[in-house]
Amino acid sequence: MKELLTYIIQSLVDNPDKVTVDEKKSERETVFEVRVADGDMGKVIGRQGRIVRQIRVLMKAVGQRRGQKVSVEILD
Repeated sequence: MKELLTYIIQSLVDNPDKVTVDEKKSERETVFEVRVADGDMGKVIGRQGRIVRQIRVLMKAVGQRRGQKVSVEILD
């Protein structure tokens, strides 16, 4: 799942080499923390948060198929 999320984010931004995705697992949930270059933050979030909302929906669907709870956080 980390590879899928990294691929999606890198496809959206101008600086794909600056994208980092950290995976933090707990008993109940897997949290993906995404960091991008400052100029690319708006491209990942999208107008009124639409793009990041759809990324979260997609990742939750993938997680459900695997029996996991997944969340995505965009960090500064």
